Amino acid sequence: MPTVGRATAVTALLVSVAVAISSPSAWADMTPGGNGKDSETQVDAGSDEQTLSATAGGIVYDRSKNGKGGTAGPVTPATSWTPPPCYYAPAHTPAQLQKKLEPIWSAESTGPQWDLLQRNRYVDGQPYKDFNKEKTGKGYWWDGFIPKGRESAPGAFDCDKPYFWVDKGDPPPADTPEAVTPEVLAQLAYAEIRVPDTEVTLAPAETTKVNLPTWAWLDKAEFKPVSVTASVPVLDIQATATAVPDSLKIDPGTKDAETYPASGVCPIENGKIGEPYAKGKADQDPPCGVKYLRSSGDGSYPLKATVTWKIHWTGTGMNGQKRLPDGEFGADQDVIVQEIQSINR
Repeated sequence: MPTVGRATAVTALLVSVAVAISSPSAWADMTPGGNGKDSETQVDAGSDEQTLSATAGGIVYDRSKNGKGGTAGPVTPATSWTPPPCYYAPAHTPAQLQKKLEPIWSAESTGPQWDLLQRNRYVDGQPYKDFNKEKTGKGYWWDGFIPKGRESAPGAFDCDKPYFWVDKGDPPPADTPEAVTPEVLAQLAYAEIRVPDTEVTLAPAETTKVNLPTWAWLDKAEFKPVSVTASVPVLDIQATATAVPDSLKIDPGTKDAETYPASGVCPIENGKIGEPYAKGKADQDPPCGVKYLRSSGDGSYPLKATVTWKIHWTGTGMNGQKRLPDGEFGADQDVIVQEIQSINR
């Protein structure tokens, strides 16, 4: 029997979060995720950049130091690790849970037997009495949530425990490993990181010649650390995930090519990736680039540039920083390669 009652409407808890972030227009509208679960819906924080927003479960994301612009994209973990597909977090006060559940029971939408079990659990003292109203202001009813965009991820519906109570200052039950903590917040913040587009500057640009070294580099100003902070104000916990650009990998798009360096991985040196071509360097090998050995004919080669980002996090109650899996973000660009024309005299 699926768990009844997952956050599906605006709650005073979310309103309080919205007030905490000074958002006069904050609101929430939960979208059912299936199997009795709901996915996060963001609460607009009144910013055109959406740099500050809240979600169901009281999580506030600060994206003011995130990658900006329409070409920024999410990093993909370089390992099999993925951010949490679901988590538990504060959802309701006693009055809010009563307001949510009693109309469902009155409508007998889940059947009299199931409604009776629910009444026993939340009203009749098995184990909670009268929705825990005697503890109003001393804790919250917790619920399971699915991060926005993770609804189809494996394990998305694993946070299926019925509502459970947690007193302020107490840890959540040991059998809820997905309960929100600074580390879980860091992993959720990881999923919110956006990094700049990775289209490299090439010289020669777009069209090059067979056996002619093509220089490649990235704009230094664009590739700097970005970060996202996730917090739960009602629990007074937070974590920041920071991504730092580390290296650029070039895949020429064909086996008939050589890369500089031979590994195809261009490290960051003095805050820049690669080196812009300048007049007088035609006889030099580029520190970062490619040399095509065969013409692309009537088409082009799909050169792919992928930047690796080192990611770490800091959070409430910890000293120093901890690592998260490296992230990658890449983009393709077409390169036309022509034969060098010779003239016979």
